Formats: sequence, C-alpha cells, structure tokens
Amino acid sequence: MRDKTHDEQIIRWANYVKNNPQKWKSEVKPFMDDQIIIARRFYRKLSETEKGKEKIRMLLMGKITK
Repeated sequence: MRDKTHDEQIIRWANYVKNNPQKWKSEVKPFMDDQIIIARRFYRKLSETEKGKEKIRMLLMGKITK
C-alpha cells in the first residue's frame, strides 16, 4: 500500500491539471512525444529481428506478459 504522501501528491497533481489545463499540457507534451518516439523506434527495431513481428503480434493479442 502506498503512503499518505503519495496520495497527497496525486491530489495536488489533479488540482494542478484542473486549474491549469493549457499549462500542464504544454509541460507534459514534450515528454509524451518522446515516449511515443522511443516506443515506435523499439517496435521498428524489434520487427527487424528474426521473430520480432511474431513477438509484436503476440504482444498486441495480450499473449505475452513478460
């Protein structure tokens, strides 16, 4: 179970998002964009491996958990 400070941080973040809709989006967008770029790069490289396309298919079907 998480401690009280974690719950408080979630509440602070939710209030910040609610009260600053444009500001938080501009702050988080670069990070999210980078995460998408990294994920796409990973899947492209994985698809180039011997069994990569099959692994991606299995991931998308929810058959690989680890």
